[in-house]
Amino acid sequence: MILASTGVHAQEENPVEPIITESTVITSGKTETTLKSPPASAISPTINTSNSDLCTFGVAGAVQTQILGISMGSQVTDENCERLKLAKTTYDMGMKVAAVSIMCQDPRVFDAMMNAGTPCPYDGMIGLEAKAAWETNPELMPGAPEKKEELSNENKTLLGGAGVATLLILLLL
Repeated sequence: MILASTGVHAQEENPVEPIITESTVITSGKTETTLKSPPASAISPTINTSNSDLCTFGVAGAVQTQILGISMGSQVTDENCERLKLAKTTYDMGMKVAAVSIMCQDPRVFDAMMNAGTPCPYDGMIGLEAKAAWETNPELMPGAPEKKEELSNENKTLLGGAGVATLLILLLL
């Protein structure tokens, strides 16, 4: 086997001259960021009263201004619900007169019992004795008007001043 080779030569052309470019870049700028976000929210608390054996319910609310947020909550007791549960429990224990006495604390029940001719128990008395006792002491009947205490002029002035101060604070918000 015989190898043959020939020489190859590059063809020379005009030499390439490098191009040199110089530049200066000066950048000037101003960046401004404006953050717009809503004010914090006043969120009212949740009050769970899902147990059907409770005679309470929750009340909650919130108020939010641009500066101040207030939220509050509370529980309110339903006295009529409590009265019914107490009377039922007392009746179930065999104390029927006591159960009727508990129900008679409601003026509507008291009036209905008197109109039916079966007056509510009075200090252990029932029937005609109880009716006579109620008639001699009408101020002890449920729903009887109570004597209200009036505010003194000093207390009225104090409450009025507190109201004006609260109004001014709210106006400043």
